Amino acid sequence: MNVIAIFDIGKTNKKLFLFDEHYRIVWEKSEQFEEITDEDGDSCDDLDRLTNWVTASLAEVMALPEFTVKAVNVSAYGASLVYIDQAGQPIAPLYNYLKAYPDKLLHQLFDAYGGESALTRQTASPSLGSLNSGLQLYRLKYEQPDLFAKLGFALHLPQYISHVISSWPVSDLTSIGCHTMLWDFDRQAYHQWVMDEKLDTRLAPIVASDFTRLTVVGGDTVPVGVGLHDSSSALIPYLASFQEPFVLISTGTWCVSMNPFNSRPLTPEELQYDCLNYMHYKGQPVKSARLFAGYEHEQQVKRLAEHFQVPVGQYKQVAYHPEIIDQLRHRASQVTTEQDAKGNQLLSMKGSLFGQRNLAEFDTYEEAYHQLILDIISQQLISTNLVLAGSPVKRIFVDGGFGKNPIYMNLLATAFPAIEVYAASVAQASSLGAALAIHHEWNSYPLPGDCVELKKYTAHAVAH
Repeated sequence: MNVIAIFDIGKTNKKLFLFDEHYRIVWEKSEQFEEITDEDGDSCDDLDRLTNWVTASLAEVMALPEFTVKAVNVSAYGASLVYIDQAGQPIAPLYNYLKAYPDKLLHQLFDAYGGESALTRQTASPSLGSLNSGLQLYRLKYEQPDLFAKLGFALHLPQYISHVISSWPVSDLTSIGCHTMLWDFDRQAYHQWVMDEKLDTRLAPIVASDFTRLTVVGGDTVPVGVGLHDSSSALIPYLASFQEPFVLISTGTWCVSMNPFNSRPLTPEELQYDCLNYMHYKGQPVKSARLFAGYEHEQQVKRLAEHFQVPVGQYKQVAYHPEIIDQLRHRASQVTTEQDAKGNQLLSMKGSLFGQRNLAEFDTYEEAYHQLILDIISQQLISTNLVLAGSPVKRIFVDGGFGKNPIYMNLLATAFPAIEVYAASVAQASSLGAALAIHHEWNSYPLPGDCVELKKYTAHAVAH
C-alpha cells in the first residue's frame, strides 16, 4: 500500500502517522518523553532523544513490508529554534518558548527600532518574550557569543525535524511568519533589525512550504517536505475543502480565530487584544486572534469541582439549557471592565471573567458552568470579531475541544446569528495538513473534498 509518513511533534505527544492515498490513517505510533532542563534549570524538550526517535521511527516504517512510503513531511509546534553548527549538529538545548526573557535585552531592541508598538505592528507579533522566536536568537547572540560564533543555522523546530531526515537546512514562511518578530509584513521581507544584527545570515534560505527534496531513506529515494508550523498546517484541510470565505476557531489551550480571507494590516488596538498573523502555506498572511480560553476553562472547572464537590469532568454531563442562560443574562454582572481612551467600557481580555465571580451565588453546578461558558463566549465574541471585520465570511468552523461542547457551540451560534456556525472535526488536522501540502509530490488521486466532518448549530430564540 502506498503511504505518506507524517511526523507530528507536539509539546506533549510525539507522533508518527502513515496516511494512505485517500488520507486515511493506516498506522500510527505515539510517544511521550520526560522533559530535561537547560543550563538555567528551566524545563525543555529532550532534543537528543527526539532526534533519535525520529530517525529510528522512520527506519521502522520504511522496513514494514505491507507499506511503501512514497513521501515524508513534518508538522511541529512553533516558536522554538534548534541551533546547528556547520556540520548540521545541534549545539544548544531546545529552549522552551515559555522561558522568561530578560527585560534589559527586550528594551535594548525596542529602543533601537522605534519602540515596542512600532516593532510589534510591523512584525504582526504581540510582545511575548521567548514566544517571539526571533528574540531567542537575539538573546543567543548577546548572552552566549561563543556559542553564536559556532552557529551554522537557527532552524525552527519543524524544519529541524525535516533536516534530520533530508540534511537540507531551510526556512519556511509558516514558521517565520508566526509571531517571531522576524518578518516585516509591510515589506514582506525580514525586518530591518534582523538585517542590522546580521541574523539573516544565520537563518537558512527560505523555500516554499510545499517544496520537497528527494532523499535516500532506508535504501529508497523519497520526496521529503520542509515541515510546517502546526497551526498553519491545521488550516490546510479546511482550505482544501471549502472555497467560500470562512473563519476557523481552533480550540485547545488557546482558542485561535484564523481568517485566511482577511489580509488587512494589524492595528495597534488589535495587537493589544492579542491579534497576530499566521502565515498561510502559500505565503499570504492569515489574520488571527488568540484567547487563552482553553487554559481558563481547565482552571475554572477544577475550582467548580472543588466548590460543588463533584468530579472534575462533571461538565461533560451538562446539557445546554437556554432558560438557565436567560436567567443569567438578566442578573447584574459582578465582572469588572476596563475603559479605553474614549472612556468606553471594554471587556478585559487579559484574565478570566469567571475567576472574579463568587461561586456561592450559584445554586447549582449546572448554573455556574453555564455562567463560565457565557463568560468565555463574551471574550470569544470580541476575539473572533477582530478577524471577521471587513471580510465576507459566511461560516465559522470550530475544531478541537470546544467544538464538542454543546453550551459553547449553541452560545456561539446565538452570538453570530448572521453566520453559519459549525462544529468541525478533522482527524489529526495538522498531520493531515502536512500530508495535503505535498499531495502533488506523491499522490495521483484528486485532493479529497470530504476530510472535514461538520455539525451545524443554529441560534435558539428564547421566549421572553
